[in-house]
Amino acid sequence: METVTLDHPFKRGEQEITTVTLLEPTGTGWLRGLKLIDLASLDANALTTALPRITEPALTEQEIRASLHPADLLQLGAKVVDFLSPKSAREDASPPA
Repeated sequence: METVTLDHPFKRGEQEITTVTLLEPTGTGWLRGLKLIDLASLDANALTTALPRITEPALTEQEIRASLHPADLLQLGAKVVDFLSPKSAREDASPPA
């Protein structure tokens, strides 16, 4: 799980969405109808389809299109790319301790 604090929170009814948790997918079902290359290139349409499947609170496609700031979409997309990356690539990208 990865939690992202939104730079630009938005309202859902009376609730303000300030953080979104991405649930690390364990299978490939959430990728149904998507191309890995589109997710890896942070394609907004692909992310709009994928994020409702792996977010808590579950974002809707309408919220992503109308209320989610592009900077926050980019933050969430980067986490999706991390989930798709092999463990060795994530370790190579980590700064040395």
